[in-house]
Amino acid sequence: MNVDIHALAGAYALDALDDLERAAFERHLRDCEACRDETAELLETASLLADGLWSAPPAGMRDTVLARIAETRQLPAASPGRSSSPRTRPSRRLRLTAAAAAVVAAVGAGTAVYVSQRLTVRDEQQPAVAEQVRSVLTAPDVVWHEQPLTSGGTVRVATSRLRDAGVIQLAAARPPAGGRVYQLWTIRSGVPASAGSLGEGQSVATQLVTGLPTATAVGVTIEKAPASATPTTPLQAQVDLT
Repeated sequence: MNVDIHALAGAYALDALDDLERAAFERHLRDCEACRDETAELLETASLLADGLWSAPPAGMRDTVLARIAETRQLPAASPGRSSSPRTRPSRRLRLTAAAAAVVAAVGAGTAVYVSQRLTVRDEQQPAVAEQVRSVLTAPDVVWHEQPLTSGGTVRVATSRLRDAGVIQLAAARPPAGGRVYQLWTIRSGVPASAGSLGEGQSVATQLVTGLPTATAVGVTIEKAPASATPTTPLQAQVDLT
């Protein structure tokens, strides 16, 4: 990896790293408070940009994001034990505004949003949900699991027993056809329970699930809209958490 690892926060927040880069950056996050703060703010910014709406990411989003990163001047992370003076340290609002501009430029019309259990969030609820997601993703005991979807794409699951919650990140290659939708499931003792469904034409989601560490698996299915009461087999993916 030839890139300064501190510069990968934006790509990590957009899930635009390959497996090796992501693993290296997650190891780095354990020891770098500056990068943890920056990554959490970028994740929060991405959630607020969504404004309660869904859209599928455009084709080639990863290549576009990485190209933008290569063209954008990166500021070094703060060194441990050193603090910026008030004159040189940008305000949180300014940093979030800059992050928002970078995300919009890189992603264009494609947005991934943080959602509640019903996969809809009022504007005033978004900061609270984003803060909960951020708390899980930056927890000291966070554990990641990942599985490919049979229809293309991946589902990643982060769990934290300290937070008694987890985050499901769905990044499908394309939305289902024929009016069907993706649906998320938690599985406990072999019994599935719906964790929410996407809308028609949607293929990207970040879902907060309380109590997820007690589940044995997370499943993804394709269902007829509206959401199904029981999962249609075969599953698109099953992520074992044990």
